[in-house]
Amino acid sequence: MAAATHAPTPPGSLKRIVAASLIGTTIEWYDFFLYGSAAALVFNKLFFPESDPLVGTLLSFLTYAVGFAARPLGALVFGHYGDRLGRKKLLVLSLLMMGGATFAIGLLPTHAAVGSAAPVLLTVLRLVQGFALGGEWGGAVLLVSEHGDAKRRGFWASWPQTGAPAGQLLATGVLSALTALLSDAAFATWGWRVPFLLSGVLVIVGLWIRLSVDESPVFKAALAAAEQRKAAAAQAEKTPLVAVLRHHWRDVLIAMGARMAENISYYVITAFILVYATTQVGLSKQTALNAVLVGSAVHFAVIPLWGALSDRLGRRPVYLVGAVGVGLWMFPFFALVDQGSFGGLLLAVTVGLVLHGAMYAPQAAFFSEMFATRMRYSGASIGAQFSSVAAGAPAPLIAVALLDDYGSSTPVALYVIAAALLTVVAVACARETRDRDLSEIAEDAPGADRVRAGA
Repeated sequence: MAAATHAPTPPGSLKRIVAASLIGTTIEWYDFFLYGSAAALVFNKLFFPESDPLVGTLLSFLTYAVGFAARPLGALVFGHYGDRLGRKKLLVLSLLMMGGATFAIGLLPTHAAVGSAAPVLLTVLRLVQGFALGGEWGGAVLLVSEHGDAKRRGFWASWPQTGAPAGQLLATGVLSALTALLSDAAFATWGWRVPFLLSGVLVIVGLWIRLSVDESPVFKAALAAAEQRKAAAAQAEKTPLVAVLRHHWRDVLIAMGARMAENISYYVITAFILVYATTQVGLSKQTALNAVLVGSAVHFAVIPLWGALSDRLGRRPVYLVGAVGVGLWMFPFFALVDQGSFGGLLLAVTVGLVLHGAMYAPQAAFFSEMFATRMRYSGASIGAQFSSVAAGAPAPLIAVALLDDYGSSTPVALYVIAAALLTVVAVACARETRDRDLSEIAEDAPGADRVRAGA
């Protein structure tokens, strides 16, 4: 059967779809990163006050890691229904879940008020956040990837990726402003709640924009073709998860390996560094937050540039530049931070995030191009989110534990370098996907390198 074709999305409509995905992912990442920053700065005192300061930070980061543990489950559930019902419906649901959980965190009683129930409630809401984010990423990048054309897919699909630094920028900016305006006592008493409660307003804006876009034409065509096959064969098609594991297991493993350096380096550079700079180097919370704030702004700006470069050179070369670069940067990164100056910290974080962008920018198009349409949400989400359990989830925990055990940044640098080596191997084993037509990838081919006859 010939692949279904669709008319190119008009530029104006594509920009609206990109905006809807970007605003949604920005809000989701704002909510997710806000928790990470608060975990590094204040949750250890509010929810684990009876622990040693560094142990309290470890416990705080443990609740942070719980959100990552829920992301694979979110990937499975949202991926399944996203491949069955469509991308748009699931994206609306993920935004509501994430925003609701974040708003509720802003209303939580602390340990001083309800004792051990406080960290339990915090952990439950963190699980909801992780579950929602596990389903958000795949749908957001697919909605853009499936509306665009192959020639500029890397550029357009990289825009939802800028939601991560935009969310980081927004979360860090709000926290930075509050820590500058409020005393430590006021911030610990009520100021930390403000950015969480702001999420309610952001979700309303995100829903208004996200509800205005249309479903992916590639998905609608694939759904119609699947219904025809079902009627002709009088049998139901395989569930997306079964199809992914049967036909795309190699691509799932490659995606998981590709995520290791990207995920680990990001949380070391943006979350762990807040702990390291303030406790080990002696810089103020405000200084550390400002460095991450500026670095995130640069990160936001370079991601579309890396995405556009992947359209010219390919996904693999750009991704490899980022993986190798992050590995080589780790020792200079900590050497600059150890200088104890804002300039050194700013340079370390900014260069690290620019190199991270070389991996993160082409990732959306790269993963989308690996999987067939009716299993693409599941495949991309599983590959991206299952790796987060081994990568991003324990990264701050491992980094803090290494710092506690050795009193040095060297083991942390070696940890990131090991992740970079694993990513280099995974990407080197991947096939280049730059020129693939997403509507042409065969549903029944063993791997994404096969396309329908006549493609």
